[in-house]
Order: sequence, then structure tokens, then C-alpha cells
Amino acid sequence: MPRLTKIYTRTGDDGTTSLGSRQRVPKDSLRVRAYGTVDELNSAIGVALAHGLSPKLAQLLPVVQNELFHLGSDLSFLEEDKVKYNIPQIEKRHVDKLERMMDEMTAVVGPLENFILPGGSVGSAHLHLARTICRRAEREVIALARQGVVGEFVIPYLNRLSDALFVMARHENHERGAPEPLWDTQI
Repeated sequence: MPRLTKIYTRTGDDGTTSLGSRQRVPKDSLRVRAYGTVDELNSAIGVALAHGLSPKLAQLLPVVQNELFHLGSDLSFLEEDKVKYNIPQIEKRHVDKLERMMDEMTAVVGPLENFILPGGSVGSAHLHLARTICRRAEREVIALARQGVVGEFVIPYLNRLSDALFVMARHENHERGAPEPLWDTQI
């Protein structure tokens, strides 16, 4: 576990930052943008949790937040450095767990019969916002993957997580008794 004794270092004042392996890169590089968006996603999930979610989601989402730290770690190291530093990474088991969770929650909320608008309860709205940030993170990682190798399960994890956040938003509305706002195609 890293130990931070001082938050500011002044080393980034030139517009660069260090990857996990201490390689300096521009702060606007695709890699930094990708793991920065994952950090933003994690913060959005934190906001949803802070507003109070159903007990099931309050139990599941801190685990997802920890997995997002794994994912950020996965992205902040070049593939060739991952073995050397033995960092936590996203694995197939993480993707599989999201799929099982979605199946369980969909059994509770039922199939989707119409497109829904983000909203309903406050918690659901925050989860929808997290979902859209997750989609952006996925797009940024895909752009990064065109330039070089990323962890094998990073893109599948983000893809499943955005779907899971959608299902969680529906579940939150269900648990709160809030109707799902439906897309009205007649407006």
C-alpha cells in the first residue's frame, strides 16, 4: 500500500506526470486521460453512495470502487512494467462478477420494456451519471488501446460496468418505489 507523506510535489508544474513506473508523460496523454476518467467515475460512484443508496447497492459499490483502483493501477503502468511491479489488475473474475450481479438485479426489476430517461430517485440519477462517465472512460481506453497494449480485461470490465450501473440505477428506483421515467416518443 502506498504511503503518501506529502501531497504536493511540484513535479507536475511543467505539465507532466509520472506513471506508476515513474516514467514522465504529458498530463494530457491518452493514458493519463483514461485513468483520470476512471478516477472521475470512482468519484461519481462515491457521490451516489454519499446520497444514500439501497442496502444492496451500498454493499456492492464500495467493492466496485476498489476494483476501479485496480483498473486505474492497471492503466497507470505500461504492460511491460506490470510484472516488475506486481500491481493489482482487472481480471476475468471481475467481469464475470458484474455479469452475475446484473443477472440477479434484472431478475428483480424485470426486463426493459422501453428506453428510460436518467432519473427517478436521486441515487438512480447519480448512478446514471456514473454510467455516462464509465462510457467515456471506455472510449478513452479504446483510443489508448489503438496506440498500445492495455490490460486484457480493462475494456470488457468498463463495458460491463456501464451496463451494471444502468441496471443498478433501475434497481435503485425499484427499491425506492420511484417510477422509471420513460422516453416519450410522442413529445
